[in-house]
Amino acid sequence: MLDSIPSLTRLIVELSKFPGIGRKSAARLAFFILRQSTTEAEALAGAILDLKARVRFCSTCFHITERDPCLLCTDPGRDDTVLCVVEEPQDLIAIERSHSFRGRYHVLHGALSPLDGVGPENLKITELLARLKGGTVQEVLVATNFSVEGEATALYLAQLIRPLGIRVTRLAYGIPMGSDLEYVDEATVNRAVEGRRDL
Repeated sequence: MLDSIPSLTRLIVELSKFPGIGRKSAARLAFFILRQSTTEAEALAGAILDLKARVRFCSTCFHITERDPCLLCTDPGRDDTVLCVVEEPQDLIAIERSHSFRGRYHVLHGALSPLDGVGPENLKITELLARLKGGTVQEVLVATNFSVEGEATALYLAQLIRPLGIRVTRLAYGIPMGSDLEYVDEATVNRAVEGRRDL
């Protein structure tokens, strides 16, 4: 039935590419957009295009930003001796929401997952090691997710970083195994950062 309306079918197909959005949810969203005014639909389309045109990765920490280097990298009030390594920009945002960390960040853009074809060369590990050779970092807080992939990434990073004479710590296990930092409440993230330990 919907095949007779190609523009609606196209929108449903595009929306169903979003994570966690199946064909039914995509159809609901498409019908919602259809009911919106042209002005509202143009505002949504404009916001998406603006995001794609303006947002990029910071050349230092690889967080998302509209300005390079990003505000976190240029903030003079941050501690240059501690570097927090996270998997994704959403994880960085979760830690920042907790107001428990005042150091610098490095975003890997994923975790090691050989079964999915994600090896060290697919992550920002080379860039991380280059930053560490600058000599100011004394501690690396590995804040990868508590999943099999996150734990493997943490252990791999520890093996690379320890020989550089830098302390390697891990978030405390206040965060449940298998969970993503993005969905953990601020208080739990705060306790995990404060209770970090050597890895």
